[in-house]
Amino acid sequence: MHKLLLTILLLLPTIPARADSVDGVFGQGSTQFSLLAGSGYAFNSDYLIIGAGVNYYVLDGLGVGLSYENWSGNGPGISKTSPSVQYVFYQTSALQPYVGGFYRHVAIDGLPGINSVGGRAGVYFTSGRRSVIGVGLASESYLNCQATIYSSCSETYPEISIIFSF
Repeated sequence: MHKLLLTILLLLPTIPARADSVDGVFGQGSTQFSLLAGSGYAFNSDYLIIGAGVNYYVLDGLGVGLSYENWSGNGPGISKTSPSVQYVFYQTSALQPYVGGFYRHVAIDGLPGINSVGGRAGVYFTSGRRSVIGVGLASESYLNCQATIYSSCSETYPEISIIFSF
């Protein structure tokens, strides 16, 4: 038993510490900025989506964020504002699972605004000391949705992200 304990104590300093990863991307005080450019479909029209966001880690693994999207190129104009919270299980090695929730307000020109709540889950793959690649799913449900105006009152969609932390 003493030999096993001695062996563990001698090998312990050789195990890589996860602190570098935590301090890098998901550590307390870390800030992430995001830019979004893509396309979307709503009201039987294609849109150009431009957006930005910020995420701040208040504790190791626990981030709070705010994002904004502008949908343009067709009518009606759409904008989305979304506060969020996310927890990353940063203690794992090469893969860091995450779960999160968000509230979203959608402003639509000529229509009443609509709110939604949703959740997301996925996994981050370490790609560098201060960068990760994420893949996951998000599910969103619109509150007080009128099926006569909106074709769907809930949706599930994939999310792919590349994150650089400062």
